[in-house]
Amino acid sequence: MKVTVVGAGAVGASCAEYIAIKDFASEVVILDIKEGFAEGKAMDLMQTASLNGFDTKITGSTNDYSKTAGSDVCVITSGIPRKPGMTREELIGINAGIVKTVSANLIEHSPNTIIIVVSNPMDTMTYLVHKTTGLPKNKIIGMGGALDSARFKYRLAEALGAPISDVDGMVIGGHSDKGMVPLTRLATRNSVPVSEFISEERLEQVKQDTKVGGATLTGLLGTSAWYAPGAAVSGMVQAIACDTKKIFPCSSLLDGEYGLKDLCIGVPVVLGKDGIESIVEINLSDAEKAHLQESAAGVSKTNGLLEL
Repeated sequence: MKVTVVGAGAVGASCAEYIAIKDFASEVVILDIKEGFAEGKAMDLMQTASLNGFDTKITGSTNDYSKTAGSDVCVITSGIPRKPGMTREELIGINAGIVKTVSANLIEHSPNTIIIVVSNPMDTMTYLVHKTTGLPKNKIIGMGGALDSARFKYRLAEALGAPISDVDGMVIGGHSDKGMVPLTRLATRNSVPVSEFISEERLEQVKQDTKVGGATLTGLLGTSAWYAPGAAVSGMVQAIACDTKKIFPCSSLLDGEYGLKDLCIGVPVVLGKDGIESIVEINLSDAEKAHLQESAAGVSKTNGLLEL
């Protein structure tokens, strides 16, 4: 299993680190346009191998895509990150050009690869890869929902005063502050609905805190978060590499599912060796359906800014 991570910044380096530590890949290649940057990150990470007990080989490359040849999975994190006050949508002009170029170069050297898109605005960048590469739709996956769901579970555990391993929940919809649809109705603590433990008002606060999870961190850090995004990607890559058939909410190209067509948005999918093995259609309440439709309208509006 060979994995390429494009972008050696904080998110890309965290992706590579978590993938290596889990020790399911034979090689991780980190690529960046900044001279020596990916090589330095790779060397630093390799010097943790004996300390962290992994045998994954990590190599770095300055913009030499030949080093990525034969990658089973490629992760695109490149692009400019958010700054305080910025929306993900405001990144579209610069990041669209970057993602289009990167994906074309990756496919030239790894025509059968699976691509995971992290760059923002993530749903629109995932859609862009679909429209410009010709890869089968099961092989192009947007990361957002896996991260948003992790943030949802963090907030749920906080509200419940419970260990996070006791909590389960999912966020669907667009990867944006307004577009996320945290499914509070279906959230559980050890199979018991969380509404049995906390008030409707507290649950609404959890929902709102989840939706601005990224913006909250951007305000605190001065840039986008990286640990949780890296961990979310590594979980998805592991599900593909190990063919676990695990369900993640991911940005997927829909063709009638949930009543939506010709856009990428977060829905639960089964991940395995072929990428998206199936889209899981769950029964949503009328309110949840309405929120998802509203989210889809926002994603479609952002897609309209692309120059395809």
